[in-house]
Amino acid sequence: MRRRTKIGIGVIGSGLVAASYYFYEMAIATNPKPFLSNNRDLSDEMVRLMQPGQTWIKEQPLERIEIEAKDGLTLRGHFLPSPVPSDRIVILVHGYGGVGTDLAGFAYLYHQAGFHVMMPDNRGHGMSDGHYIGFGWHDREDCLSWSNYLIDRIGQDAKLFLHGVSMGGATVLMTSGEQLPPQIKGIISDCAYTSVNAVLAYQMKRMYRLPHFPFLGMTSVLTKLKAGYTFREASALKQVKKAQVPILFIHGGADTFVPTDMVYELYEACPTEKELVVIPNAAHAMAYFEDPALYDNVVEKFVRNILRND
Repeated sequence: MRRRTKIGIGVIGSGLVAASYYFYEMAIATNPKPFLSNNRDLSDEMVRLMQPGQTWIKEQPLERIEIEAKDGLTLRGHFLPSPVPSDRIVILVHGYGGVGTDLAGFAYLYHQAGFHVMMPDNRGHGMSDGHYIGFGWHDREDCLSWSNYLIDRIGQDAKLFLHGVSMGGATVLMTSGEQLPPQIKGIISDCAYTSVNAVLAYQMKRMYRLPHFPFLGMTSVLTKLKAGYTFREASALKQVKKAQVPILFIHGGADTFVPTDMVYELYEACPTEKELVVIPNAAHAMAYFEDPALYDNVVEKFVRNILRND
């Protein structure tokens, strides 16, 4: 009987280990992400609406930039200089599975306003090195590395903004809790999650109809071993409590990929000057496309007020 019990426990343990490797490869490792295709919570319309920006960005004098991350990885991205002399810079931080130039539409808006635009590829994405997806946690330090590079390039009088969407939105919020250079004046976060643990627990239930325990905890342990971070420590909610610059929070009112409720938690936790805009009927990462005039106006007003008071 004891032997059968031990065998049973061994089989269960082996199954849990196998499941943790499966979820690690699916969500964290750098490889194709087929689950993003035909996902009921993601809009195919976004792809079509992004095309005008993609046409424009290909016509611009993009400069390919390389920097070294804190842990030695080579990070790469594209820099688009302002069309006029300027001390204004924006870093656009893309989402899960994407690349920097995915945010070409946002690059156009800032570029037209006289900003230098930096579009990095996050670690484990695009041209940048890395065998895992950082979900914003290690990316926050990369964001600071890009900021320091740009300040050195443009000058100590630079006025820098961070604008991220989805995982990029969480990245800039995670960055907000660090000791920021004074040149970073404000942060715009679009459809961010509160923490990696919270969003993966939500997705595990929604996509697989599985409880997060014990699968999520074991995958987090494996992620610590293979990628150097745990899901609980990768928390935008904890980081934003330490923020010292103004933050604009944007979310779609119909977001079921990163549930809209998360933005209210983030907004309430922020101790600095802040603004919240929830755009009705907008699905995940679709706030701009649902109401471009409103989106453009709130971002422009947020940035203009900070620059006026600086």
